[in-house]
Amino acid sequence: MSEFEALDRIRSRLTVRGDRVLVPSGDDAAVVRCEGLAVTTVDAFVEGVHFRLATTSMRDLGHRCLAAAVSDLAAMGAKPGEAYFAVGLPPQLGERELLELTDGAEALAQELGMTICGGDLTACPELFVVVTAVGHASDEDALIGRDGARPGDRVGVTGALGGSAAGRLLLERKDGGLDPELGDELLERHLCPTPLVDAGIALARSGVTAMLDVSDGIASDAERLAERSGVLVEIDLTRLPLSEGVEAVAVSAGLDPLELAAGGGEDYELLFTAPEPVAEQVVAAAGIAGSPVTWIGTVRDGAGVRLLAEGGAARPLRGWDHFSQPGFRTSP
Repeated sequence: MSEFEALDRIRSRLTVRGDRVLVPSGDDAAVVRCEGLAVTTVDAFVEGVHFRLATTSMRDLGHRCLAAAVSDLAAMGAKPGEAYFAVGLPPQLGERELLELTDGAEALAQELGMTICGGDLTACPELFVVVTAVGHASDEDALIGRDGARPGDRVGVTGALGGSAAGRLLLERKDGGLDPELGDELLERHLCPTPLVDAGIALARSGVTAMLDVSDGIASDAERLAERSGVLVEIDLTRLPLSEGVEAVAVSAGLDPLELAAGGGEDYELLFTAPEPVAEQVVAAAGIAGSPVTWIGTVRDGAGVRLLAEGGAARPLRGWDHFSQPGFRTSP
């Protein structure tokens, strides 16, 4: 299969949705009609760093890569529009694997009403996938960033945490002592996450002051929010909502469940801040969008993140950081 044959087969599996896309994949560049604001994010996924082919299918990988990128759009309250994929394909993978990746991404794009408008394909020693996702908003008032948290705001999170990290442990260890159905739910949480588009739009409109998605773990993501807003974010770890099965998987692996909930990452829930007067309407808006809210902390004067364990003692926990992983070496 030549590069051009591969691209033709990929294009035959993609569907244009809506009337915004004027020129889809197949030309030198895509052409998209844009009204209001375009919101753009880029995510890269590398074999051995973000995923292992030994524990994930190419179809799930396509879904997962698009979901992670769209989650960034959801965290700003943008509506997903278009996506572009750049794929580096190693010699041991061929047409079947490439089309499975395409099918996984296209299935999620259909659910979200998105159009995959093209990208790039190249030979590469290791598999990588780069996704550029573009969302849309009517104006800047419809969007929310990380920089609006103020002292006195409450800190909330949607859904439950630790499920993806627990699913990853199940994949690696094949042991968790769980009911099979619950184990499958945790695996699904890790392999095929759901970007919370409706919840993100609802929260952005309900009066939250800052928001981001939980991609690297509450411990790290709260620090990013605190830095951008110039505040101290205080989180009560005992209030973190744990996905069912997380505690059992953590104990089986000899880990503290709070480590998975606060530092495991890839849950793609939404972490946000909101003033006390709008707290009830925030909860109601998220609930209508299908995402329950748990209040887990407070914004205070200061800087950084303070994680409090039982009894109020500070506890140092970290989420995912690419540059601090074993084997990574920075230039002097």
